[in-house]
Amino acid sequence: MNRIFKMKIIYFFRHPKIGHSIHRVFRTLVNELEKTSEINIYEMPYLGSMPNDLLNNNIYTFKKRDTKAIHHVTGHIHDVLLALFGVKTVLTIHDLVFLDNVKNPIKRCYKWLFWLYLPVKIADKVVCISNETKQNILNKIKADNLTVIHNAVDPIFTYSPKNFNEEKPIILHIGTGWNKNLNMTIEALADINCHLRIIGKLNEIQLNLLEKFKVEYSCILNLTDEEIRQEYINCDIVNFPSIYEGFGMPVIEGQQTGRVVVTSKIEPIVEVAGNAAAFVTPNNIISLKEAYIEIIKNPIYRENLVKDGLKNAKRFSIKNISKQYVELYQNLIKE
Repeated sequence: MNRIFKMKIIYFFRHPKIGHSIHRVFRTLVNELEKTSEINIYEMPYLGSMPNDLLNNNIYTFKKRDTKAIHHVTGHIHDVLLALFGVKTVLTIHDLVFLDNVKNPIKRCYKWLFWLYLPVKIADKVVCISNETKQNILNKIKADNLTVIHNAVDPIFTYSPKNFNEEKPIILHIGTGWNKNLNMTIEALADINCHLRIIGKLNEIQLNLLEKFKVEYSCILNLTDEEIRQEYINCDIVNFPSIYEGFGMPVIEGQQTGRVVVTSKIEPIVEVAGNAAAFVTPNNIISLKEAYIEIIKNPIYRENLVKDGLKNAKRFSIKNISKQYVELYQNLIKE
């Protein structure tokens, strides 16, 4: 029994300069599995996704193969599965934004082949972080090796009660990319007395909107995990009205902290948030504004959202999620 449980797992990550979001999601899982398994972690030496990068990253990956290990490609670098043919493999796919947002037909065909079709066919198991991602894959290719395991909420996020500031609530907005819907948020907050706390780099359009609609704000970036945790504790509302997401970690991080979460009524966010968030139509300014006003003026509504959010966040505990991964790995060893 101990021989089965004492697994060797090799995790492959994209180059850290591309971003730390995937590292951050898996760090929680790795820390838990290290208690019972032998873990090795490798990061890709090349950043890009063009043929030369693909070749060099695959050579690097091939050199790290171990016939006695499970090889888990954690996301983004799906193409390195080409170097893992013949060994036990798991691929995590977070979303298909790499296809959904590509207009050039040649690039789209290239990414469909090397980032989706071949990796999914080679992998023994493909983990989708939401049912929405799974369905999106199935809409594009046939596959019978897909399973859904959600991301785990980092244990550093714990319930931290706070008296809600009805006079001037702090609204925490995480991310300034095209999908985070900051522009619409700014316009919806016009004439609402609040402080908008933004994590991320602002562009010129966003700066102009903040000035135009006279929204009080502050902005910060390059935070440590502890500093991010403190931002959740300091705020009154977590704002996450995205127009596209593969999962939506700020939703459960906010719920676990004990904060009201405003987020979009789109998948997979509805799947993640449960019935424990103030849902909005992300492209509708009135919907956003009404949600903020209702939260600020209605304490019973706020209390119920916080209570339900804490219950919902339990689904994403590291104990629960790591158990699902252990079962996945052990079943793969037995095959």
